[in-house]
Amino acid sequence: MEVSKENFPEWYNEVIEEAGLVDKRYPVKGMHVWLPYGWQLMRNIDEYFRYIFTKYNHQEVYFPLLVPETEFKKEGEHIKGFENEVYWVTHGGTTPLDVKLVLRPTSETAMYPIFSLWIRTHADLPLKIFQIVNIFRYETKQTRAFIRMREVHFFESHTAHATAEEAEEQIRENIEIWKKIAKKLALPYILVRKTEWDKFPGAHYSIGAETIMPSGRTLQVATIHQYLQNFSRAYNIEYLKEDGTHDYVHQTTFGMSERLVGAIVGIHGDDRGIILPPEIAPIQVVIVPIITKDKEKILREAKKIKEELQEHFRVHLDDRDNYTPGYKFYDWELRGVPLRLEIGPRDMENEQVILVRRDTFEKIAVKRSEYISKIEVLLKEIQENLLHKAEEEMREKIKEFDDLEDVKNHKGIAVVGWCGSYECGEKIEKLTEKKIIGIPMEKRKGRCIICGKETDMMAYVAKPY
Repeated sequence: MEVSKENFPEWYNEVIEEAGLVDKRYPVKGMHVWLPYGWQLMRNIDEYFRYIFTKYNHQEVYFPLLVPETEFKKEGEHIKGFENEVYWVTHGGTTPLDVKLVLRPTSETAMYPIFSLWIRTHADLPLKIFQIVNIFRYETKQTRAFIRMREVHFFESHTAHATAEEAEEQIRENIEIWKKIAKKLALPYILVRKTEWDKFPGAHYSIGAETIMPSGRTLQVATIHQYLQNFSRAYNIEYLKEDGTHDYVHQTTFGMSERLVGAIVGIHGDDRGIILPPEIAPIQVVIVPIITKDKEKILREAKKIKEELQEHFRVHLDDRDNYTPGYKFYDWELRGVPLRLEIGPRDMENEQVILVRRDTFEKIAVKRSEYISKIEVLLKEIQENLLHKAEEEMREKIKEFDDLEDVKNHKGIAVVGWCGSYECGEKIEKLTEKKIIGIPMEKRKGRCIICGKETDMMAYVAKPY
């Protein structure tokens, strides 16, 4: 790496390509080519999504990409929120379409006309589905790989329930699911309730999971939305109740995207490259033979080690013969492989291997008779250490202030008293040149930093991506 992480924007742009995650040279702004290593990382995250949501009784579906304008416009607040971001398809070949089509910016307007056909009675509820697709938004701000894209790899779950209470229970369940996902990815976060002017278009309320990047700017990495009956009324999603009356369903959604990869890269990386949490790393252990004299003997031993380890871990043997061990060390450190295993002539004589941690660079000599169990322990320790270190660093960037100038100059999340009014919220954002990214999930007493009124509400103020 030529750029230090202290210069985060340049470091981030360089490390993503150097580590082989994506190629940003695709000739459409805001769209990139996933390279094999980066795509495997994303696939590992996707597979965990599939596992955890299936465990919580969601079923996977796949809806079409194109949404008719007639369906897109049924929910007024939703279209108002997305009308400047959508891509329109207006022609089929050279023939103008009778009804324009939208490339999905998210899937409410694609799914909910079909929900109205699927859901007839209380026996059809709850409906809990998810899909992993690409969405498209005409992003006008500066694009940045994973963080702000025009084509976004996206996860979304959608649920429908008989009552508001059941929908609220789903929100609580989604929060529990997110805790497990964040732990799997070793990501620190805070949960916030979005302001009325920043919630998802058409939602009753929205909850965001926010993390802090090394630049001090926040990154929203997951959102959970309570719709109540806002969409079901627009799309006529009714069900027959047990008492013979009809009612509209109550709905929730949960969304995440490739931003999670951007957060992993930014939060865990260092001046040598990225550092991947073992539980989702494409390669957990890379084997590097240290070849001096008897090349064939050492390579045979390295292949034997690979055969032994691949029953337990995701393993790669770097047997490239045109690169030195030092170059290979550098290459795999850049790519963030959690654990490196070295095997050379002296190690063979001593019936041992050398294990090197990517997070601390600690070198450990381990007997061959014990190395599989030791690797298991080390991968678990690396996973826990990455999360613990990231949580500590994030805590240091969250501070409470009662002076707006301090809020403006703070790199991270500033916590301030807020009465909840739009007027005071607007002044906070204008005077600090930042945004209220949300309010804490728990109430706390204080005084509004603008009007001085006593309040039980605090605001998180930061500069978001």
